[in-house]
Amino acid sequence: MLTIKNEIKKCVEVLRKEGTILYPTDTIWGIGCDATSQKAVEKIYRLKKRLESKSLIILLADMKEISKYVKIVPDIARDLMTNVERPLTIIYPNAQNLAKNVIAEDHSIAIRIVKNEFCKALIRAFGKPIVSSSANIAGEPAPMVFKCVSKEILDHVDYVVTLYQDVLREVKPSRIIKLKENGEFHIIRP
Repeated sequence: MLTIKNEIKKCVEVLRKEGTILYPTDTIWGIGCDATSQKAVEKIYRLKKRLESKSLIILLADMKEISKYVKIVPDIARDLMTNVERPLTIIYPNAQNLAKNVIAEDHSIAIRIVKNEFCKALIRAFGKPIVSSSANIAGEPAPMVFKCVSKEILDHVDYVVTLYQDVLREVKPSRIIKLKENGEFHIIRP
């Protein structure tokens, strides 16, 4: 069995080659890639059979990183992130420095700051944001545990993290909030 350090090293190698990974996130198992690579993001859309008009979520390890990928970070975003226990995805206007096909048509981007230690270590080692999309084909139920990930997904990602596959934990989808440029927001998923 690989150690966390070795798993992260293997994932980073795959991500740097514009590959895809199946990995445990702070919510459910996800399919990920380099969020700054258009080629890698295209692989996620093809694998999931998902329309590119449906944007993806990116993961960051730290709040300080958000300003690299969003032109203006409203103060309310920091308040929301520090006061919410459950994983929180915030949709920001005016995305930048990301693959064009990961950004929504309205130029927004959905970002979640991870609390999961494996994800944090992976993102820090990679040095860039990672796409996080549920490990399922579009329209099918998202697998809540590793053993429910379809063979089609398993066979088509470039690397599958071997750690935590037998771990059962309470899974809650992230809360999703969309921010406007003026700092107002509305809740998309409570």
